[in-house]
Amino acid sequence: MGLFSLTQELAIDLGTANTLIIHNNKVVVDEPSIVAIDTQTGKVVAIGELARQMHGRTHQNIRTIRPLKDGVIADFNAAEMMLRGMIQKVRPKGQMFSPSLKMVICIPSSSTNVEIRAVRDSAEHAGGREVYMIYEPMAAALGAGLDVEAPEGHMIIDIGGGTTEIACISLGGIVCSESIDVAGDVFTDDIRNYMRQNHNIRIGERTAEDIKIAIGSAITELDDEPEDFVVTGPNLVTALPTTVTLSYSEIAYALEKSLVKVDAAVMKVLESVPPELYSDVYKKGVYMAGGGALIKGLAKRLSDKCDIPFIVTEDPLRAVARGTGIALKNINKFSFLMK
Repeated sequence: MGLFSLTQELAIDLGTANTLIIHNNKVVVDEPSIVAIDTQTGKVVAIGELARQMHGRTHQNIRTIRPLKDGVIADFNAAEMMLRGMIQKVRPKGQMFSPSLKMVICIPSSSTNVEIRAVRDSAEHAGGREVYMIYEPMAAALGAGLDVEAPEGHMIIDIGGGTTEIACISLGGIVCSESIDVAGDVFTDDIRNYMRQNHNIRIGERTAEDIKIAIGSAITELDDEPEDFVVTGPNLVTALPTTVTLSYSEIAYALEKSLVKVDAAVMKVLESVPPELYSDVYKKGVYMAGGGALIKGLAKRLSDKCDIPFIVTEDPLRAVARGTGIALKNINKFSFLMK
């Protein structure tokens, strides 16, 4: 990347919760998908981690926005500002002119043409000259190290912040898939509601997220039990501070309603997998990616339900970004990339 490098190649995992950018095979940006805007001037105050620290703590002149909801762009301007700011972080210091950008961005497999157009427009407005799209399950499968172009069945489940994507892949295409908007954000809301209904405590999104990461569980009995989590918040009735100690089995109970929907979506895809591919999936197992794959006991819960091994990929949070990076290197080879 000298002064005269004319094209910069970026792989972008534009997620509801986090945005990752890969450049030269390295993750150069890994930040929450959130932007803080000055309401009077409309200018960006902060993006990523800095904006996340402001989330829920702002006054009337600053607004924090999460531009993506359920995996798709909900606020076009904010998405464009966030992308531009994150791409800016990749640019080398002292470069005289900005290079033209070639990028691969991943999108949910259930995206409509309008939603795909919104992502493309955001990327182009943020400086993208050549923009390619890849479906998330495909990127997750590549990131898990699967040979997606082989004539054999691979099944992947990617539980992100906004959507859970389940797909069976063979010969470089998606054979059958299911996308539901029950994912990390819904799990976080479930925990907030549980605290309100069962403990009479009001907690913020960030605290609920911390609880989910520390003791989020899909089953009530784990072999390796995490330590209890202590949370303090205002009582709903008296507004006095109340402290509660939470165990992982309580959180498993809080998440049950949403996890049942994930179980059902997995079963639905398994039902529509052609028999030849089904035997491949049965032999190899189902690969799990995304932040939701880190929920304790989820792989075991699904294995017990479906009688098929579920394998959490290495570093599941970055699997989709890794796969997008692999796609970027093979733009001319992979026919499933959309231009």
